[in-house]
Amino acid sequence: MESWRSSPWVFWTFLLPGTLWLVLFFLVPLGFVWVLAFGERVGPVEIQITWTLDNYRQALEPIYLGLFWKSFWIAALATAICLLVAFPVALAVSFAEERIKPLLLMLVILPFWTNLLIRTYAMIAVLRTRGYVNFGLEYLWTAAKALLTPLGLGDLLGERFVPLELLYNNTAVVFGIVYVYLPFMVLPLYATLERLDRSYLEASLDLGASQLATFFRITVPLAWPGILSGIILVFIPALGTFLISDLLGGPDSQLIGNVIERQFKAANNLPLGSALSFLLLYVTFAVLAARAWYVGRRRLGDV
Repeated sequence: MESWRSSPWVFWTFLLPGTLWLVLFFLVPLGFVWVLAFGERVGPVEIQITWTLDNYRQALEPIYLGLFWKSFWIAALATAICLLVAFPVALAVSFAEERIKPLLLMLVILPFWTNLLIRTYAMIAVLRTRGYVNFGLEYLWTAAKALLTPLGLGDLLGERFVPLELLYNNTAVVFGIVYVYLPFMVLPLYATLERLDRSYLEASLDLGASQLATFFRITVPLAWPGILSGIILVFIPALGTFLISDLLGGPDSQLIGNVIERQFKAANNLPLGSALSFLLLYVTFAVLAARAWYVGRRRLGDV
């Protein structure tokens, strides 16, 4: 490949637009928010930058640390569910016939064609008391009741169907996160599995390993880069989500993203909201640093 030094003007022509965009619309606003974290409110809308650490001290109080921990485990649980669901899907797509593979990929990315807000509202219709899930369960209950009643076992199912409370709780929040971010897990897994050297799988099976042993000892280790990328792509946005928990969750389902959103809007406490935002950003950087360290260690091990 030709060095960029031989044609520097081409290099800078491609580099400058993206760099300027990131600096003007990402780094500069982020810098303003970082500075606001060291400010104090001196009026209803006035903020004075005093370089105080009181906002970070307040952000580290037990009530906020509890919300950070709750957001962490909900994001981790949703990420784990996404991985369990996405791996078979990605495996099926990568091993599908070439003529139907584009159709399957289109079905995976189809949710991106609809706005996130609309998709989240659609989950309300699915999970509510008189929603599609409870309608399906009620249909199954009615069918089972009809089969068991002639046998004298109808009373085992109760007199009437009791709908499940699936909405406005932590379960709904986890389900919503899985629904929204599942494609972000499927796509990197598919990209890794598509490049998988299938001769390793054939050799494992020829040497007497079972399908299950081949999956866990060959497929999963070789797919680890895609697994790690998918975990990062799902966990980080799930950690800071607030729209899903705001619409699908109840009073006990608020996450740290909801608190940050209220500090910037309803409470008008921009310094505290900025401090909470950057604490969340520091956690994100820690996760990315851990991933970079792990990838670097694996590469050194391969060498």
